[in-house]
Amino acid sequence: MTSRILQICLPLVAITVFSLASPAAHADSASAIPLKEIQTFSQVFALIKSDYVDPSSDNTLMQGAIAGMVHALDPHSAYLTPKEWKQMQVFTDGRFGGVGIEITPDHGLLRVVTPIDGTPAAQAGIHAGDLIIKINGEAVEGLGLEKAIDKMRGKPGSTVRLTLLRPHNSVPLQLTLTRAIIKVQSVRYQMIAPDYGYLRVSQFQDNTGNAVQAAVKQLESDANGKLKGLILDLRNNPGGVLQAGVETADTFLTHGLIVYTKGRAAESEMRFRAHGPDLLHGAPLVVLINGGTASAAEIVTGALKDDERALVVGSRSFGKGSVQSVIPLDNGGALKLTTALYYTPAGCSIQGQGIVPNVAIVPHSSEEQQIDSALLKEAELPGVLKAADPCQKIQPQYRILEPAAPVSNGKGGTPTEGPNLATDFVLRKALEILEGNPVEINKNGKTVKTTIPFPVYRDKNAAGTVKAA
Repeated sequence: MTSRILQICLPLVAITVFSLASPAAHADSASAIPLKEIQTFSQVFALIKSDYVDPSSDNTLMQGAIAGMVHALDPHSAYLTPKEWKQMQVFTDGRFGGVGIEITPDHGLLRVVTPIDGTPAAQAGIHAGDLIIKINGEAVEGLGLEKAIDKMRGKPGSTVRLTLLRPHNSVPLQLTLTRAIIKVQSVRYQMIAPDYGYLRVSQFQDNTGNAVQAAVKQLESDANGKLKGLILDLRNNPGGVLQAGVETADTFLTHGLIVYTKGRAAESEMRFRAHGPDLLHGAPLVVLINGGTASAAEIVTGALKDDERALVVGSRSFGKGSVQSVIPLDNGGALKLTTALYYTPAGCSIQGQGIVPNVAIVPHSSEEQQIDSALLKEAELPGVLKAADPCQKIQPQYRILEPAAPVSNGKGGTPTEGPNLATDFVLRKALEILEGNPVEINKNGKTVKTTIPFPVYRDKNAAGTVKAA
């Protein structure tokens, strides 16, 4: 059997395609068959068949055994039934029925990684970090990720009730969302100030790289060829198609390494390099990130930061730096298996660490800081992979205290209306930095005004073409 393998840069989204030999081809190099463990498995199987209170089919038991075996590996490896595999393939194209949120398991419940711009979830005010405890009144504890997704998807126009817990609120939130066809517009852009552009990427789809390049060219035209700087907003971007992330980073680079992967199999070793041109022509670039920035969005951020092409502003990203290969199986299902880890150009592992911003936006009050630190990170997922990382001690170069937020009304904000300098403190500070204006930073417990310099983009790596090798 020849298998097509998809590599994943996001827990629920498949990305780039290439061919490898069948998994069976690796059996020769595997360890000897564990006969004792297989005997135990057979004994348990027989006891369930004979003594369990309700009859169980062989198929149900075997499917559960396979799913449990894979689930024991790490939070992102999974066995996909034929139905689940078809759903994943639909999602790759960026069009599916549902509510528009990225979720991840969290101690038996479900944590929102991010709502997707322009979807029912974003419009209802769902926040990154919200904890889903019920779907249509049914507790999600022990339900599992794929079954929960299946329950939230449905016919467009139908409704689904979600019960959520939010760190800011002691009372659970009850939200009724109307399902829709989720066709995500991944790139939005506009001039945010005279000669300064704003570009938001909500996730990375197949065409996102081209859309980013077209957006930069249009902003340059809108500025009459004199674009002085750009803000690239990757907050709450859960990732997506790896190649689109590579193309996005390459939009602002002329040379250098973008990302590389390391794993056990030779096929898992990849290196992606930039070839340019820099469509921003060297103008200053600010990248905005937060705890909802994950996977491919972290790859873009890490490349632009390590290659000293951009100043990163916000808070530490999610830390999803593992590669999942999706291997179709003979039964119509698929195996989603973690096969490698991502590393930034400086050799920093993204896995469990995330990207540390150059300029950290820190909540002003200790209570807000505790709430911020309580938001789920990759490193806190049960069974998470740990990566040895020499970059663990990296700290932000600057800290800016964010004013106390107004009392929440439980509905929250939504980015679907576009950038708002009046209400978005992080964006406002990013623009001030981009324009070269002094900003108030916290230094040794004191507030001082300073102009934050931009990194100098130097030729530190050999030029090459963007490719997987």
